[in-house]
Amino acid sequence: MNEKHREENTVLRSMDSSGTFRVFLGDLTKMVEELRQINDSTPTATAVLGRTAAAASLMGMMQQDDSDRLTLTISGGGPAGKITAVATGSGNVKAYMTNPTVDLPLNEKGKLNVGGAVGTDGFITVVRDMGMGDPYVGQCPLVSGEIAEDVTKYFSASEQQSTAVALGVLVDVDYSVKEAGGLIVQVLPDPAEDVLRELEAKIGKLKSLTALMEESEDIYDLHKKIFGGIPMKIETKTHPELKCDCSRERMERALISIGKKDLKEIIDEDGEAELVCHFCRSHYRFTKEELEKLLVQI
Repeated sequence: MNEKHREENTVLRSMDSSGTFRVFLGDLTKMVEELRQINDSTPTATAVLGRTAAAASLMGMMQQDDSDRLTLTISGGGPAGKITAVATGSGNVKAYMTNPTVDLPLNEKGKLNVGGAVGTDGFITVVRDMGMGDPYVGQCPLVSGEIAEDVTKYFSASEQQSTAVALGVLVDVDYSVKEAGGLIVQVLPDPAEDVLRELEAKIGKLKSLTALMEESEDIYDLHKKIFGGIPMKIETKTHPELKCDCSRERMERALISIGKKDLKEIIDEDGEAELVCHFCRSHYRFTKEELEKLLVQI
């Protein structure tokens, strides 16, 4: 896609005219490049974290309200460690992984070895919190560690939803993110069988998502390349962001939560504390006096 379209992330939500399926299609190149810069990640780690963040962003938009939160966690026992992405109903995301320095040889297809980094000895877990009591938690075993296949399996096994998922991150020679995006297609109740057959044929013949992105002028052209020939209606265009909600107040609550004994130990032994946000790497320093003020609140 042209560079002029990369000043912001863009997601199209659309539906075919017969109401057979709905689509979430996103160019999230800017978001994934920002993640790479924050984590100083290797190409393999950038692909792992970028795919997870893209999936979470699109899945977050399936919720009813902008304040709803979706947490996507992938833990497969591989050298990448645990990968977590948290999205709001507007698609804004924060994400981190245990080991952003993981670096593996290319896989047998000559591609970044995402599956090897993630592993398959574990689960994909989705928590949907609508702010109304206990959140919904769904979980299923990992299939390949490639993330798109695992998300597809999750929808089928945990939400009984027929879904096709494509996720892609293309890393340039300088390690920056050249293309990154996601596609989720979900079949709706009572589908038109002829439209469903046409959709299945198109999905079955698709190139990789990043290859299609490279060939496309913009997100609309990408949408047309994927669904051309099927009457479609684009319902919304949104611009999700990489957005962390950490704050000094949250860090204060975290220090209070460790308890009086441990906080007093920090004051006596270190005389200060510095907390770092997992997601955005922001640093929060607390002096001895500030820690003592927190201690009296426990």
